[in-house]
Amino acid sequence: MDSAPIIRTLSPDEALAAAGALGAVLFDCVAGGASVSFMADLTCERAEGFWRDAAIAARSDGRAIIIAELAGEIVGVVQLVPVAIDNQPHRAEVAKMLVRRGARRAGVGAALMAAVEVEARRMGRWLLTLDTVTGEAGERLYRRMGWTHAGDIPDYALFPDGRLCGTSLFYKRLRA
Repeated sequence: MDSAPIIRTLSPDEALAAAGALGAVLFDCVAGGASVSFMADLTCERAEGFWRDAAIAARSDGRAIIIAELAGEIVGVVQLVPVAIDNQPHRAEVAKMLVRRGARRAGVGAALMAAVEVEARRMGRWLLTLDTVTGEAGERLYRRMGWTHAGDIPDYALFPDGRLCGTSLFYKRLRA
């Protein structure tokens, strides 16, 4: 994969129409051992259902579903979910940052995270938070992209095969 990924934000209707392709990305990541809320028994139908639900939620909660495409195929996705709490109108959460195994190390994750920052500014959100598996590739990516490590929680979740994993919490301020 020699070309740069095409990054774009889907409308809720576009995300709904792309739920199958988004589900395939999620399924691939879980099959590769990613701890992203699902276990090894994840089905393609359930993965697609997750993205259908996210697309429907985007209609009411204002979340952005941002995709990366290579050669016309969706190979990565991330959500930016504005926090809906009265005293946190400046904050959004980054969720389900996923890149297909075959598209990794091609700049897809970095391009998606750069797009998250653009989208957050568009939303008027300047404090971003996320969590990721401690010691995995995501943690290295976020550190490289200037995110601040806030701490770790041991035994926070499970890998798809049932092993425990810790999570690392990160934040990024988009303004001083």
